[in-house]
Amino acid sequence: MRATLAEKREVAKGTLLAVFDLGGEEVEFQPGQYFFVTLLDPPYEDDKGPRRHITVVTSPTERGVLGLCTRLRDTAFKRSLAELPLGAEVEVELPKGKFLLPEDTARPYVFVAGGIGITAFRSMLRNAADERLPYRVTLLYSNRNRAETAFLDELSELEGQLPGFRAVLTMTDDPKWEGESRRIDAGFFREHVGPELGEATFLVAGPPGMVSAMEEALAEAGVPEDRVIADKFSGY
Repeated sequence: MRATLAEKREVAKGTLLAVFDLGGEEVEFQPGQYFFVTLLDPPYEDDKGPRRHITVVTSPTERGVLGLCTRLRDTAFKRSLAELPLGAEVEVELPKGKFLLPEDTARPYVFVAGGIGITAFRSMLRNAADERLPYRVTLLYSNRNRAETAFLDELSELEGQLPGFRAVLTMTDDPKWEGESRRIDAGFFREHVGPELGEATFLVAGPPGMVSAMEEALAEAGVPEDRVIADKFSGY
C-alpha cells in the first residue's frame, strides 16, 4: 500500500526516526514485528535495491501509521531515506514476524537491547503503557554513550507510566555517565535481574554479534535456551 512520510527526526546521534501515514488505513500487527518498505525513485541506488525490511518502532496503539528507526549508514537505501522529504510516497507492506512479547503477563520478562535493537522494545513498551497491560519488564540497554542512545527520555517517561517496568542503562564509552558502564555479561545478568533470573523470559535484540554474545552470557548465567527469544538486526 502507498504511504507518505509524515514525520522524520533524529532521535539520537546518527539515528533517524521515520513515520509513514497510511492514508486512513489501519493495519493490525503485534509489537516486535517488521515490515517491508520500498522507496520510490530514490536518489541513490545499489545492487540491493530500494526495498528493505525493518522493525516497526511505533505501537499498534498509534493508529494509521507505521514507523521505523534506523542507524544511518553510507548505503544507498539509508542515504535516500535520510534525504526523503516530508510528504514523499513510499510503498509499505503489512507487518509480519515472530519476535513477539508473549501474552502471559504473570511471568517476568527481561528485554536486552544493544543499540538500535531498542526499536522492537519501544513498540512493546509503548503498547503496554497505552493499553495498561500489567507486564513486569526489566530492560537492559547497552550503548556507547548517551548521545547515541535512542529514546532515552521516553524510557524515563515509561518508567513512570508502567508500574512493572524498570530500565537499566549501561554506557560503555561515556566518561561523564555516572551509571553502569560494563558490557552485559553473565555477572551483569545475575546482578540486575537477581532472583527473577530463574523464571524470567529473555528477549534479546541487536546486531548479530551482540545477540550471539548475549545468548552465550545467558547460558553461562544458567538461563535455559527455551527461555531466550532473539532477533538479530542486520543493519543494512
